[in-house]
Amino acid sequence: MAFARPRLATGVRLHHDKVREQHVLLFPEGALVLNETAVEVLELCDGERTLDDIAGVLGERYEGADVKDDVSELLDGIGERGLVVEADG
Repeated sequence: MAFARPRLATGVRLHHDKVREQHVLLFPEGALVLNETAVEVLELCDGERTLDDIAGVLGERYEGADVKDDVSELLDGIGERGLVVEADG
């Protein structure tokens, strides 16, 4: 499942749980605890940026690292749960 322009599904949102000091992805059926890297990826999933755009931004943050495969794998996994979808249009 390759996304051209990924975005969070309707009803899904990123949240920082201040009590537990961790980021979670909230959705109607529950929550998914995220690591910092996943948070960085999902914050960029605005439905406007392409997978290449997202990987490029993160590559710059991580000193030119090639992260496209890792970003794609993360989005595929979260997408299989219906939490990330393809942007319309």
